Amino acid sequence: MNHNSIFNVQKPTICSVNSPYDNSHIGSVVITEKDDVDTVIKNATYGSSISAMLTRAERSDILLRVADKIKNQAEKFAITISREAGKTLTQARKEVARCVNTLRLSAEEAKRLTGEIIPFDSYVGSENRFGYFTYEPLGIILAITPFNDPLNLVAHKIGPAIAAGNSLILKPSLLAPLSSQGLVEAFWDAGLPRDILQIAHGDADLASELVARKEIRMITFTGGAKTGETITRTAGLKKIAMDLGGNAPVIVMPDCDLLDAAESCVSGAFWAAGQNCIGTQRIFVAKAIFEQFSKCMVEITERMVIGNPMLDTTDMGPMITEDQAIRVKCWVDSAVQEGAIVLTGNVREGAVYHPTILTNVPCNSLVWKEEIFAPVVSLVPFENIEEAIAEANNVESSLHAAIFTNNLEIAMMVSEKLEAGGVMINDSSDYRFDGMPFGGFKYGSLGREGVKFSVHEMSQPKVVCFRRPV
Repeated sequence: MNHNSIFNVQKPTICSVNSPYDNSHIGSVVITEKDDVDTVIKNATYGSSISAMLTRAERSDILLRVADKIKNQAEKFAITISREAGKTLTQARKEVARCVNTLRLSAEEAKRLTGEIIPFDSYVGSENRFGYFTYEPLGIILAITPFNDPLNLVAHKIGPAIAAGNSLILKPSLLAPLSSQGLVEAFWDAGLPRDILQIAHGDADLASELVARKEIRMITFTGGAKTGETITRTAGLKKIAMDLGGNAPVIVMPDCDLLDAAESCVSGAFWAAGQNCIGTQRIFVAKAIFEQFSKCMVEITERMVIGNPMLDTTDMGPMITEDQAIRVKCWVDSAVQEGAIVLTGNVREGAVYHPTILTNVPCNSLVWKEEIFAPVVSLVPFENIEEAIAEANNVESSLHAAIFTNNLEIAMMVSEKLEAGGVMINDSSDYRFDGMPFGGFKYGSLGREGVKFSVHEMSQPKVVCFRRPV
């Protein structure tokens, strides 16, 4: 992949990208300087005008061509994801497959972006009027993306933006920018004009400079709540869509398939080293099966192969940086000092933090009340389902939740009472289909992602009304 910047500077600033596993050099990107922002905005302004003129068929065709390019280079993209983000090759390959699906869903939605007939004559006094509304592009969209899904989460920004006829400026995480760069270059190779889609590599200062620009009509951001708050204070009058994280609860009932539930919870807690906003973090287990379930989870976890993400045999790789692994170790150690019990894990080797299962966790500890974004899960027994639901809901942000039960009535009751953007029944909390609405309750998000829903977020209705002569 070519990782050259789109900007022409005499002495570009180069950012090196290193493996979180062994710190080996992977590649580099050219930093977009703050002085380049005027050029970026100028290009995007022109890009928004030509993007809006693309027919729905043209937008769809470009998206399909990019999907084919990614599919044809799937292994290359998977290796890049694994090397820069620390995901195992198995996980990286699944992310590439999801990216292809996201782009194809976007291509379909480009053709489905239609309005409706407005029944003006349903209002007394408007009998001689008729008309409709259409969905029109917003203009320039700024997308700020995280490191944990460096390909598919970017596709969730670019695909709908192009489908809706906008231009987009992408600022990916500097911790894992190479997959994003490759995806953008695939769009350029597929014939999308560069003014419609630009990539700007940089730190928080660059992001702030872009966020503040009046020309940008929408900001779509996936990341932490503190950064989200900073963006809202800086953005001014813009449309904002955000996914800010969660603290996913799972309820395990005594009538469930215990082995299936344990395997699903292990996957949900430790996928991508737990760096997953819908990853399983708190598991409420019926007291009657608590010891059996805990033992089963520990046994499955201790069979996991931890280490080099580039080996097909590895089940979990490193966290994104050693600093993050150190942070998590400190959080867990603090919880242990407050009374938490480690059933397995709490071992750090560089950026690798071994999957950790806790119980007896104090409710005021960081590992319980905050999004840990790490391979740590807490188990707690319950006797009363209503109390379990209340405690599951006792967080500031909530994206997904889950329940394991073979009782349909209980499943429906719990799913109605859980305060979350999605409730998975007999599945891990981190299940996501890229076409479904995705977002959270409370402090967890603004708006919804999921291709169809993002396309509508990135559009604006226009009403056309005809008055017939009386």
